[in-house]
Amino acid sequence: LEKNILAKYGSPTPRAMVESGLYHISLLEKFDFDDIVLSLKSSNVATMYNAYVLAAEKCRYPLHLGVTEAGRRGMGNVKSDIGIGSLLLDGIGDTLRVSLSGDPEPEVQAGINILRAIGLRGGVQFVSCPTCGRTRVDVPQIARAVEKAFCDCQKDVTIAVMGCVVNGPGEARGADIALC
Repeated sequence: LEKNILAKYGSPTPRAMVESGLYHISLLEKFDFDDIVLSLKSSNVATMYNAYVLAAEKCRYPLHLGVTEAGRRGMGNVKSDIGIGSLLLDGIGDTLRVSLSGDPEPEVQAGINILRAIGLRGGVQFVSCPTCGRTRVDVPQIARAVEKAFCDCQKDVTIAVMGCVVNGPGEARGADIALC
């Protein structure tokens, strides 16, 4: 953030981030440059989310979503899933980047998974029940095998793996293929 904006807001708040972004856009537009995509990434999910919500109200340019410096796989995925996924479900965002420490390949898969989970990209949707006292089979092992067998499938299908008489008929009813 510019020193004057940081002094005005005291920290990188969502409003400060949007004001800075709009200021930079005005500089580009001043020179008739309008091939612009605005990125307002933050490592804080709530700050990032709120900044993009404000920007969507005030900015006519595409928004590039991401939780910057999200961390390693695990919590980094959770932060990205929540931040990016929430905005996309609200109809906000045009491009995205999942930023995880380490090899970039899991970033790409995480982005694809976010898009699949909210229905913006096709492919197999896997559903499997949690294990509980009613479970009669090794659900995690079967689910892993099913996911591995269908990992390259590009069809828009839902596959369910259920382990008891409660989740089997009820939860798997909407699946195209169900193993109960």
